[in-house]
Amino acid sequence: MSDNNPVLPWYRQFWPWFLIALPATAVVAGIATLVIAMKDPDGLVVDDYYKAGLSINKELKRDSEAARLGLSAFIRRDPDKGVITIELNSREPMDFDKLYLDLLHTTRANFDQNLLLEKEPDGIYRANLGRDVPQGQWKLELYSEDSSWRLTGRMSLSELTQVQLSPNQ
Repeated sequence: MSDNNPVLPWYRQFWPWFLIALPATAVVAGIATLVIAMKDPDGLVVDDYYKAGLSINKELKRDSEAARLGLSAFIRRDPDKGVITIELNSREPMDFDKLYLDLLHTTRANFDQNLLLEKEPDGIYRANLGRDVPQGQWKLELYSEDSSWRLTGRMSLSELTQVQLSPNQ
């Protein structure tokens, strides 16, 4: 009885390659996960929770100072021009040449932006935001040069073009 089917070498058979592919796939997936983790680390983790907790009292004082002054701000964004304008309102007359606006992305710290807004002759503060700002939810913090007060709010750059900021939000 003769066998007409010759025996193929191992590297020409299906099952050895199938068995090699399973752990090879796990190795490739592990390397891909490592590359993603190294490229975009988790920005939500705070290194020193104790210091972050201590700074809360300082932030609360800034919020209460803004409430005492009766401050509020109306922010408008022109997506076509990439410009942000701020109208600052208060009970007492206030004259600031510059204001600072921090746009803090809710999940990606590398998208955060700090803007310097200069006062125009019409009393409106303006800054160039740019057109290529990533969409999504943003936390806004507006404060003076001496950081004695702070106004906060949230804005969705994908939907809204205006928002009201007030203390203690």
